[in-house]
Amino acid sequence: YKPGNNTGSVPVAEDPGRRRRVHGMLKLYYGLNEEGKAPEQPESLDPCDINGPHFDPELYLNKLRRECSLTELMDQETCMVRQIRSLDSDMQTLVYENYNKFISATDTIRKMKNDFKKMEDEMDCLSANMAAITEFSARISGTLQDQHAQITKLSGVHTLLRKLQFLFELPARLNKCLELQAYAQAVNTHRRARCVLQQYSHLPSFKGIQDDCHAIMDKLAQELRQKFRDGGSSAKDLSECVELLLQLDEPAEELCDKFLSHARSRLESDLQGLEAEIRPSLPSPASNTDILEFIDRGCNEFVSSLCLVITSYQELFINHAQKGELLHVFVDDLAARYFMLVERRIQEEKGVGDNSLLVRALDRFHRRLQAVAKLLPGSAVPNKGTEIVIRAATERVKQYLSALQSFYMDSLTDVRQALATPRLSVAGTSVAGPASGRDAPTSLPELLSSLSASILNQIKSVLASVHLFTAKDITFSNKPYFKGEFCSQGVRESLVVSFIKFVCQSSRQFCETAGDKGGSTPPALLLLLSRLCLDYETSTISYILTLTDEQFLVQHHSPVTPVTTLCAEAREAAQKLLNHYVKVQGLIISQMLRKSVETRDWVNTIEPRNVRAVMKRVVEDTTSIDVQVGLLYEEGVRKAHSSDSSKRTFSVYSSSRQQARYAASYTPSAPMDTNLLSNIHKLFSERIDIFSSVEFNKVSVMTGIIKISLKTFLECVRLRTFGRYGLQQIQVDCHYLQMYLWRFVSDENLVHFLLDEIVGSAAHRCLDPAPMEQSVIEVICERG
Repeated sequence: YKPGNNTGSVPVAEDPGRRRRVHGMLKLYYGLNEEGKAPEQPESLDPCDINGPHFDPELYLNKLRRECSLTELMDQETCMVRQIRSLDSDMQTLVYENYNKFISATDTIRKMKNDFKKMEDEMDCLSANMAAITEFSARISGTLQDQHAQITKLSGVHTLLRKLQFLFELPARLNKCLELQAYAQAVNTHRRARCVLQQYSHLPSFKGIQDDCHAIMDKLAQELRQKFRDGGSSAKDLSECVELLLQLDEPAEELCDKFLSHARSRLESDLQGLEAEIRPSLPSPASNTDILEFIDRGCNEFVSSLCLVITSYQELFINHAQKGELLHVFVDDLAARYFMLVERRIQEEKGVGDNSLLVRALDRFHRRLQAVAKLLPGSAVPNKGTEIVIRAATERVKQYLSALQSFYMDSLTDVRQALATPRLSVAGTSVAGPASGRDAPTSLPELLSSLSASILNQIKSVLASVHLFTAKDITFSNKPYFKGEFCSQGVRESLVVSFIKFVCQSSRQFCETAGDKGGSTPPALLLLLSRLCLDYETSTISYILTLTDEQFLVQHHSPVTPVTTLCAEAREAAQKLLNHYVKVQGLIISQMLRKSVETRDWVNTIEPRNVRAVMKRVVEDTTSIDVQVGLLYEEGVRKAHSSDSSKRTFSVYSSSRQQARYAASYTPSAPMDTNLLSNIHKLFSERIDIFSSVEFNKVSVMTGIIKISLKTFLECVRLRTFGRYGLQQIQVDCHYLQMYLWRFVSDENLVHFLLDEIVGSAAHRCLDPAPMEQSVIEVICERG
């Protein structure tokens, strides 16, 4: 018994790793490869190779004793004993495992011997039966051999008689088909017999049959022409009629013209039905069918009929020389009229509430026109239809842009109304100055937040509506001629970028239309819009364009407006608005100061006892403007204030040039010294730019307004002549302004310098310069 004969019979539950190891060892023992065959390798001739066929134990042992130490010999023995035991164990296991398999195989072989015995008996019986059948068939063939030729001759005569019977009955068959209007059956029947009648037309009998058939077919052709001429049948019946006439050798050119003429009349009736649905003169637009129903009707009636005409024409006149030109002219002419109706209907879609119907209608329109492209390659109809879809989408974008612009202007109107509402207040302080919208709401941050949020939400809503044009289930949305151009130039540039530019441009217009006194634009609106444009520059523009690019997967292959350009435009608008706000507020306060100077007799005025009311009004308005600006802009950076900022002296003795100006009673050359020292002082003082651009913070804004106000005050003082008490009143007023205005500016020296100039100019224009004591000025101002 050899254990390697059935190495594959291993129990299912055995570990597959162990089974592979056992088989591997057996194959190694027998010198087999993975396929069970001995490897084609040269046999080893080394007598010391324990696995080789020429192994010599004595030589192997002598070699080991000669080359190995005692320890190595003992290890070698231990290893060999372990391998022998393992191999014996594996062989014994295989014997036990395969014992039952051998028994089962023995039983199977015994059973097969019995089955093959029975099968041999049945095959012998079948062979005997086949031999009997063969013998019987041979006897029948021998018996009928003499009559076979006669049977064949009679069969041929029978077939000929049936053909002759068909020919003699042909006129009657054709008349019957004509009565039943089975024109197709009549034509097919005549075509089957036409060649035979033509071949034997020299025989009188066949000649008569041929003449009768010609007469009947002429009558049939006449009926078909009349039916074709009436044109009342369906397109399918008309095509069958034309096909039968062509089979009857009718002229193809004439049939072609008539076919297209009848098809044109039916298609024009479909177009008239569509045109009847477009009635701009109707008083109620709601009576019109919606755009989807209109497109559905056009596709189901006109486009379907047109495709049927194209298919029928190509099947019928496929060999006609001019078929391509005639068909293209026919299709282009009718399609142009259909496209004109579709565009008229699309132009009626003015509402921007919901795009779904329009998008679905355009998708269906575009999808159905693709059938024309497949039926009539090279036709311009699909391209023109695509142009209509693109124009409709572009026009829709324009409508949404107009709606966004209207929404923005309406929002500004709401803001102006809110600014004009006298009931709102914050912390009990008015936002705008008394002369510049004193009752404007103090919730400027809320107005700004509401305006910005409403505009952003409207933009998102519009983008969601426009996004329907690029949905995955819309056939034209993934076309390269539509998606790239529509997303980048249509949505991004024509809608989003155009609206951002409109916001900036419309905001700048408030600066252009306002007059010297602010015009009709509330200063608070200028301030709010400047902050809105600044927010757009810092974050909103980038957010909107990023949202657009992500939502529409905009590929910037074509040139687009970069974000930096829009941000620069928004910052420019914000700067211009803020500059204009400073100018308007400064001119409002300047107007009060100008009137207060020009309407007073400064020569004959009484001795000052109080601060003039207009100065208190200037301080109040400046404080209100400071609160208003602080609601939207940060504080800004100020220079360090001195400890006595509110107690700076503005008498004529406080300036470095007053000693020379009032030294006339002591020095004869005082006038010359006065002018000289005054000019030297101006030469070394810092130049003040009154109308310079302001920064985006409260301190800079207030500094600009106060510069304009005090510069106007200075220029008005220079144009007046003062008496003693007039000069003293100017001293009191300037000291009062200094007490409060220094808090609002970035550098208190600026206020001090301008007020010093005002007092100095008043003293220079004074007829009797006798300044008031500083202690008295302080008492009056503190009491005021």
